Amino acid sequence: EIINLDERVNILLNILSGQALTIYPKKNDPKQKWYSGFDNKAFVAQDTMVLKMHKLYLSALSKGIATGDYSDADEYLNIISQYQNQLGADIIPAQKKIDIEIAYNKWNVFKKLMFYYMILGFILLILAFIDLFNPNKKIIKIVLSISIFLVIAGMVIHVAGMAARWYITGHEPWSNGYEAVVFVAFITTLAGLLFSKNRSKFIIASTTLFASFLLAIAHGSMMSPEMTNLVPVLKSYWLMIHVAVITASYGFLGLGALLGFVVLFLFIIRTPKNASKLNETIKELTYVNESTLIVGLFMLSIGTFLGGVWANESWGRYWSWDPKEVWALISMMVYTFILHVRLVPGLQSRFTFNFLSMISIITLIMTFFGVNYYLSGMHSYAKGDPVPIPTWIYWFAVFIVVFSIVSYKRYLDYKKKR
Repeated sequence: EIINLDERVNILLNILSGQALTIYPKKNDPKQKWYSGFDNKAFVAQDTMVLKMHKLYLSALSKGIATGDYSDADEYLNIISQYQNQLGADIIPAQKKIDIEIAYNKWNVFKKLMFYYMILGFILLILAFIDLFNPNKKIIKIVLSISIFLVIAGMVIHVAGMAARWYITGHEPWSNGYEAVVFVAFITTLAGLLFSKNRSKFIIASTTLFASFLLAIAHGSMMSPEMTNLVPVLKSYWLMIHVAVITASYGFLGLGALLGFVVLFLFIIRTPKNASKLNETIKELTYVNESTLIVGLFMLSIGTFLGGVWANESWGRYWSWDPKEVWALISMMVYTFILHVRLVPGLQSRFTFNFLSMISIITLIMTFFGVNYYLSGMHSYAKGDPVPIPTWIYWFAVFIVVFSIVSYKRYLDYKKKR
């Protein structure tokens, strides 16, 4: 926090002193660096007009603030703009890109989508339960279909936001923590649509809510939506391939955790009266859960192997036991075990499979967040400032433990009654 405060104070001082207003390109500068109008040492004799122009512009600007007449300031500003285009046209962004960036920042797409997904997710979840116990109501089915259409519309906006960010930055929109979480939110919702069926409204409802939760994390204090240049090691075509594949796998595996949670909840509310309806839903969601974990594991494995190829190109070796690599391997092993649980005597139950698929997301959280924030290694270019673990995480962990115990007890009670 002291470092962040020091950075902000220095930025403020640079603004007040005018040093932050680096709007003047220097003639024949090999690095194409731009300078402030107060930087006397930067300009040679023939460029002293820059310093004079800057003072004249500030004087005219002060006059405009006092009188409301900015005509003189605008005239000087046009001269400065001509000077910029004359000497720095090679690095000045196209006007279209500038307009899109201004619009992107003004619209704040992903923060608005957070609330959009949250409202739709709750509506879909409520309607899914109503549809589960009253499957013949036509109005519910119509409203569900409309809600799903609205989710698809939100995803189109989601894609447009990522595309705009890609165009503005010039690189893939999954190069840092904020962008990766936004990308995972999209993939999770996409996975929900791909695996949802006519009677599986719980899937799209859960994924939509989870997408809103991920976007809330992206806009929390731990992450910055700032668009920055890539560090040298990320300036590679492997960013599109490796990072996209391995990050997308989190969306499918996250869907598995959500479905596991939903099935455990259905175990809790299952009674002899509604068992015939819930058993079919539990069976169906478990099959879908297994399918999405298979897709996620394949993508996670392929992404990890592709990361090894990239590591060999960048660092000269395929594997270095870096914390990020180790935790990616741990995640692969955990999910491989879960998908083979059905072959292990004594563990062949829907409760065991869904319970393991729910808690196994801990390994992904450690791989994505824990390694980035609390461990150091060759992937430290993606590291953020370590932050205290939020208190709500401990409470959520307690909730999951209690929730799982209650679900297991209800599962055993039902088996005994049968």
